[in-house]
Amino acid sequence: MMILVNTDYIEGKKFEMIGIAKGATVRARHLGTDIMGGLKNLVGGEITGYMEMLSEARAISTKRMVEDAEALGADAVINVRYTTSSLMQGAAEIMVYGTAVKFVE
Repeated sequence: MMILVNTDYIEGKKFEMIGIAKGATVRARHLGTDIMGGLKNLVGGEITGYMEMLSEARAISTKRMVEDAEALGADAVINVRYTTSSLMQGAAEIMVYGTAVKFVE
């Protein structure tokens, strides 16, 4: 199992850096989600359709980053960071990246 941390160290481990590991996905909203989001915008409250979409997108991006790290021969990824950007109306990119490391004795 790949170790993922958002710190620049792992307690009790020595490692060498081997590269950047990254993963991304672009997700588009569903028309029904947009309609419900518009209604929620009027009355307030959490837009669960968007929350579910973003949660799924983070999971997919993280899985892709782990696969990238494994291809590099990494044991862990440190300094893990998430970012998002709007590519066009109704579509967003979720990207996750970090430093792939290999443990040394």
